[in-house]
Amino acid sequence: MPYVPHSDAVSRVVRGFPHLDTVRASITALYRRLSPDGVRRYELSVPASDVAVDVLGAPEDGLHLGTQRAARALVRHLGLPDARMVVSFRPMEHAGSVELSAGPEYFVELNDRFRAHRQDIGAVLAHEVTHVLLHRLGLSLPTTAENEILTDVVTTYLGAGWLLLDAFRQDRLTGQKLGYLTPDEFGYVLAKRAEVFHEDPSPWFTSTVAYEAWEKGRAEAARDWRRPPLAGAGWAARRLARAGGDGVFPCPVCGQRLRVAGARRVRARCGVCRTVLECAP
Repeated sequence: MPYVPHSDAVSRVVRGFPHLDTVRASITALYRRLSPDGVRRYELSVPASDVAVDVLGAPEDGLHLGTQRAARALVRHLGLPDARMVVSFRPMEHAGSVELSAGPEYFVELNDRFRAHRQDIGAVLAHEVTHVLLHRLGLSLPTTAENEILTDVVTTYLGAGWLLLDAFRQDRLTGQKLGYLTPDEFGYVLAKRAEVFHEDPSPWFTSTVAYEAWEKGRAEAARDWRRPPLAGAGWAARRLARAGGDGVFPCPVCGQRLRVAGARRVRARCGVCRTVLECAP
């Protein structure tokens, strides 16, 4: 997983929603692979206390034991009871990497810089352990870049990716960003999850800029519910869509494309996530 380090983050962090099509396709693929009932097994997000690693200044064995405990917590959270994570630190360009194999052991490497930035170890592990989950599920997208976005999306949608967003920190001179999604896209996926599980992640953020990205993502997610022919789109938008003959729209929960026809108010049921949607003429 890549990271933008402190010295470069101010100029290099991309904002906005450049990967939104892939993000939505990733959510659809997750629902198709796990089913709505499978997704609902992840109702609770991982708490920060489960992945906290000993504070700076603890003995070296405290760092490694704390990292192993965090890895085990994420394995349990993501439903990988028979996956043993062996975690080590070394100098490397990226934040972390994982060796995917048939198991039962998986080898995770973390950038040496996290020896001194232990508050972000849980975030890096969340992404790498999700790689293992996707490997086990056989869930992938066509390209490497799309698969990395898929990993960030699944990490977030299944309740561990809020850690990745909270690792985004930035001020006038320095900052840090983890993952392949932009901070605002992390906020978008987190908002999608919050809609389904009725959770409010806002108290969890320790980073002001992460909270701001969550707010931007939540606003973008809310717009998905205002697309014609959804009832929340408003009369003028629905009339414009009718004039263009557009009866196809993406499900605001999972992104599956749906079709409605007719000039009367109807309820449409998504065949992928089973959400019932109010549509208006």
